Amino acid sequence: MSNPATPPAVGVLDDRPPLTFPPGFLWGAATAAYQIEGAAAEGGRTPSIWDTFSHTPGRVVAGHTGDVACDHYHRLSSDVALMAELGLRSYRFSVSWPRVQPGGAGPANAEGLDFYSRLVDELLAHGIEPWLTLYHWDLPQPLEDVGGWPARDTAARFADYTTLVADALGDRVRYWTTLNEPWCSAFLGYGSGVHAPGRSDGADAVRAGHHLMLGHGLAVQALRAARPAAEVGVTVNLYPVTPASDAPADVDAARRIDGLANRFFLDPLLRGSYPADLMADLAGVTDFGHVRDGDLATIATPLDLVGVNYYSRHVVAAAVEGAEPEPYWRSPSCWPGSEDVRFVTRGVPVTDMNWEIDAPGLVETLRRVHEEYTDLPLYVTENGSAFVDSVVDGRVDDADRLAYFDAHLRAAHEAIEAGVPLRGYFAWSLMDNFEWAWGYTKRFGMVYVDYDSQVRIPKSSARWYAEVIRRNGLAAQ
Repeated sequence: MSNPATPPAVGVLDDRPPLTFPPGFLWGAATAAYQIEGAAAEGGRTPSIWDTFSHTPGRVVAGHTGDVACDHYHRLSSDVALMAELGLRSYRFSVSWPRVQPGGAGPANAEGLDFYSRLVDELLAHGIEPWLTLYHWDLPQPLEDVGGWPARDTAARFADYTTLVADALGDRVRYWTTLNEPWCSAFLGYGSGVHAPGRSDGADAVRAGHHLMLGHGLAVQALRAARPAAEVGVTVNLYPVTPASDAPADVDAARRIDGLANRFFLDPLLRGSYPADLMADLAGVTDFGHVRDGDLATIATPLDLVGVNYYSRHVVAAAVEGAEPEPYWRSPSCWPGSEDVRFVTRGVPVTDMNWEIDAPGLVETLRRVHEEYTDLPLYVTENGSAFVDSVVDGRVDDADRLAYFDAHLRAAHEAIEAGVPLRGYFAWSLMDNFEWAWGYTKRFGMVYVDYDSQVRIPKSSARWYAEVIRRNGLAAQ
């Protein structure tokens, strides 16, 4: 339950005329099933790759797992009441594939679908628009056992699962995204192995990326068939990529990382083709023989919207002999065909994830998608920051996170003024949760979660965000 004694935050908002967002702008917050639900073996749910990965010693910090997480499975009603208390207009959640379709094949699990049906009904009863993500990284383990996303058949299985969810929930859910951050699924899961399923093979990562997008296209078609009125999109994590200098080697490094981080997905999804330079970069990794006739047309099945997850910028340069290995998603194994690129740290403020804070990069990213790729409505489907939080006298004063949100919402407003058809913003995350390979050591939430008691405490950023939503804007600067 929330703490009603927590007072509103004071500071950034005041009585000056606000920067107003367009009427109907969709204000929300986002979560993911494995990060918050818990109840890992209840209600007919079977293991996902993240269950297996987190239970494998050495894979997740401190041996943490998502077995209990935020216990949202048992706290659905009180969590939705908290969303309503904060004034959310929309809630972006993901459906656990192994909860709905144990084993990744066969009929739907009625008990699993009932959980999401109750969630949707509860949201609608509180005036909160459900925003459903079909895949946020929790592939059923049996599908991984027969090849996972590098195997073409997984795309077809994803379309079958999509139909089950659409048939059950599509009468009440208007907004759908197929995939969340396929780059992470492919290149962290199958390239560097720092995410589930923990495999390390560049060719597998490239195949996984393609089959994720193929699964997306098949899922869009399945949604159109089952629910013609649905508004369907995909969420990609994008980054502005900047060379560290004007030196030709640094400029080429930026081109290559931009190809893998951004254009590998944007071009097939929105143009129906892979960039020629990217394919040349990857010639030593794969011959793209996994791409069959008709695949790219399926991947580029028309959409109604595009979701953009934004956190930071990449600044890159050509590698220097003897340089220290890069951590986490900067590891060369995440970037097949570009192992001789290094990521440059600029000395600017960073979050607790050591991600540089770069709000202007959000403007660049949104403008690029709109100006180079599509006129479709855009949504910021994730944006947020991890910082170290402390409870003092029942309060959590997260001034750094509040400032982060403020700066990025101003960037979102700037993008709108520049002509970007930005229609909504989802803060990441509604509450602290299982942060993948970092376990419970990183807190992204606007709501503090005491993992022992499961008490929820809205942080200062949550109270501030509630006021932003109420005013549909920010104070002018």
